[in-house]
Amino acid sequence: MDIFKDLLKFTVVDIIDVILVALLLYYIYRLIKGTVAINIFIGIIIIYGAWMLTDFLNMELLTGIFGGFMKVGIIALIVVFQPEIRKFLLMVGSTNFGRRKKFFQQINFLKTEQTDETDVEAIISACNKMSLSKTGALIVFERNNNLDFLSSSGDEMNIKVTQPIIESIFFKNSPLHDGAIIVSNNVVKATRVILPVNNEKHIPQRFGLRHRAAIGVTEKTDALALVVSEETGHISYFKDGEFVVFEDSNELNNIIKTDLA
Repeated sequence: MDIFKDLLKFTVVDIIDVILVALLLYYIYRLIKGTVAINIFIGIIIIYGAWMLTDFLNMELLTGIFGGFMKVGIIALIVVFQPEIRKFLLMVGSTNFGRRKKFFQQINFLKTEQTDETDVEAIISACNKMSLSKTGALIVFERNNNLDFLSSSGDEMNIKVTQPIIESIFFKNSPLHDGAIIVSNNVVKATRVILPVNNEKHIPQRFGLRHRAAIGVTEKTDALALVVSEETGHISYFKDGEFVVFEDSNELNNIIKTDLA
């Protein structure tokens, strides 16, 4: 009877509470998916479930043991999940509210100046040409997450995107070719940028540090990344820490434009 009474007290706020908790768990799972921490996370869920079960069955001794573990374990969790917590805070803290401001400016009928769009065709053309000469390249597209914290690791620029500019930056004898470039709103905002390298995800041996860096930056932010392999000349596209498959340059062009929209 008590259970039915509790169900009758279940309000809209309780439903929202359950949905928000479910979403939180889902995003935590996405954050640590593919890492060793996922096994620890599952173990914590199991222990928490056992704690709730022993409490429901009035097993006081086991409830006390599990409860003590959950209370003290928060310190251990901070240590164990330090990389994941840092990644989460990095994603939250790097949100570019300026993009939202631009959106509202665009819908303002008094606005006469149009916002430039990234010349994706020029970038892909440059990548195709560099692919033929096996010139390594790593291009990062900034979206909603502000990448200034990465730009500061390289040389800040303000160069309009053109095919010759992209090719000259990654030319093997160029002093700017080492590292990544960050493109935002049709502007190369930084060169020689040092990106976080993913060392956890298993990728084929034929892929090198550029590909791991592309995985790392697209995992930790909502950025997109293009890589031209120096060994094979193959062009790879990354989003959300994953390879995105495409048939040809036209399809790649459409995918990137859609993702940047």
